[in-house]
Amino acid sequence: MQRENSQSLKRRRAGQNERGVALITTLLLLMLLTGLTLAMAWSSRSDMLINGYYRNFRGSFYAADSGINIVRQAMTPLFQPGGAAYPAGFAIGTNPLPSPATEQLVMNKINATYGTGTITGNGTGNAASSWPGSYNATLVFALLSCSTELSPTCNPFPPKAKTATYTYSYTITSTGMSKGTEKTVLTDSGRFTVAAVIPNPAALNFAGYGMFIDQNTLCDGSTLVPGTITGPVFTNGSWNFGTGNYTFTDSVGQAGATVGTSTACPSGAKTVPSNVTAQQGFNVKQPTVTLPQNSFNQEQAVLDGRGVNPDGTSVPPPSQSALSNALRDINNTPYKATGTPNPGVYLPYKTDANGKNPTFTGGGIMVQGDASVVLTPAATGKGQIYTITSGSGTTTITIDPVSNTTVMSSGGTNLTIAGVPQQYDPTTGASDGYDTMLYVNGNITKLSGPGQGKPAINDGTALTITALDNVTVTGDILYKSEPVTGTPGASLPPGMAPGTPIDTLIPANDTGQALGIFTAKGDIQLANTQSNGNLEIDASLATLSQGGTGGLINTGNAIQTLTIVGGRIQNDIKNIGATQRNVLFDKRFASSFSPPWFPSTGILPGNNAANLKTPVITRLQWLNQNNYF
Repeated sequence: MQRENSQSLKRRRAGQNERGVALITTLLLLMLLTGLTLAMAWSSRSDMLINGYYRNFRGSFYAADSGINIVRQAMTPLFQPGGAAYPAGFAIGTNPLPSPATEQLVMNKINATYGTGTITGNGTGNAASSWPGSYNATLVFALLSCSTELSPTCNPFPPKAKTATYTYSYTITSTGMSKGTEKTVLTDSGRFTVAAVIPNPAALNFAGYGMFIDQNTLCDGSTLVPGTITGPVFTNGSWNFGTGNYTFTDSVGQAGATVGTSTACPSGAKTVPSNVTAQQGFNVKQPTVTLPQNSFNQEQAVLDGRGVNPDGTSVPPPSQSALSNALRDINNTPYKATGTPNPGVYLPYKTDANGKNPTFTGGGIMVQGDASVVLTPAATGKGQIYTITSGSGTTTITIDPVSNTTVMSSGGTNLTIAGVPQQYDPTTGASDGYDTMLYVNGNITKLSGPGQGKPAINDGTALTITALDNVTVTGDILYKSEPVTGTPGASLPPGMAPGTPIDTLIPANDTGQALGIFTAKGDIQLANTQSNGNLEIDASLATLSQGGTGGLINTGNAIQTLTIVGGRIQNDIKNIGATQRNVLFDKRFASSFSPPWFPSTGILPGNNAANLKTPVITRLQWLNQNNYF
């Protein structure tokens, strides 16, 4: 019994020694769980902080990238119709996108609009996937180069340029900001290139028409001669058609509401008759076309090669004393300063103090009194020969742009003059090249080439012939190299495929040759002396003046087929006495190219903006500066 009590006591004492182990274990486990919980909480908080920071940083990046893209997209519309950099208008021969005005305008517009921009809300996504933020984007825009097809620079801008290409450098700096303090700075640098196409010269000068008739009264008894006409066709009146077939390959327009036909007069028809084919449409009730004030004075152009004031405004005819100061005959005798001028041929040239070493100083040839003129290309080279018969006899003038000499011959006397006629920029005085103005202060009683089918105008010769009164054409006047293909069936130059449409430009034959025949007071009269009755005139023919009545009229034998390679522009329609008439528009005149000193408005009327092609943006560098703090 005593032993049992002793053993029981020992067991109770051993149990008392083990009391609190569970508590300690529990506390240890609790501490472990607490530590794990704190670690997990700290890790989660760190992840949240990192993700939030990353989100804010990416938000600032996307904000900056948005600024870059928005500015890139905003630059192009500025150079399209209605845009701030799209030219509203410009004078002939001036730069459509002047520098530095254009660059400053673009920077002002972009920086004022996007210098402080904001990306709002969730955009097109939802709250979880959006990157709200703001951006500040600025542009630096500078001209690197400007060139035309005639010059590597645009200063001065060539008056005869057809296109201009502008290359700008751009640098866009965009700073993106998120809701936090993070920022990202991106830069985008490259080239911005835009090409300008100078407007159709129909707005500049009237060589841009295949046919233009100012006054054409509905059902007045006259009818248009049948045939084919290419190029733009327009009248401020109404067209009258007879029998035969009419084919227009380009747009036809008239101000009148109805057309005259053999069965619909006197009120006219609202639709064109079946014998009229208008391939590009026939438009009625169109706005009238205002005649040019003719900013050029062709007589003054003979004296100085300009024919216009430095600001492009017209000049009055030169006084007799001005003619005396500039013009001399073959004997170095000046044009008379007072009294009745002596008939004859005069050139603008000067000599040294000893009356030697004559030098050409103007733009062409002046003939006093009525004269006949025969045009002939030199036997070799690019020389152009003028055989002029007037009251003083016959004078031959040979202009050779290759040797840069003008030779005047008459009655066994020869005079060699250094230089050739030139057209000069009215503002800068810089030469635009070899061009000739032949002005007859009277009537041209006969004008022709050397014979039917023979060339009259040499390659490279750009010439305008103007008379104070009438110009009478008596025979063919042909280019040595035809600029466009002829009537169907005509022989084609090498490289032109059979079936090539009429009035197709022949690039190999474009040597800059151009002929304009113009009178502001008289008619261009047709008095054909060629035996087969056919007549061809390669020229833009103009009888055009404010309030004038000039036209193309037959004063001689009936013409079987009249062919004009160029265009006809008239105040009034008159009887050309031809069975068939074809007008092949010289499509080179559809650009800024035209005969020199041709009737012009000087400043473009109406829609006078250059046509800017869609700009091309080339990125050269994209840099992420990662400036976040």
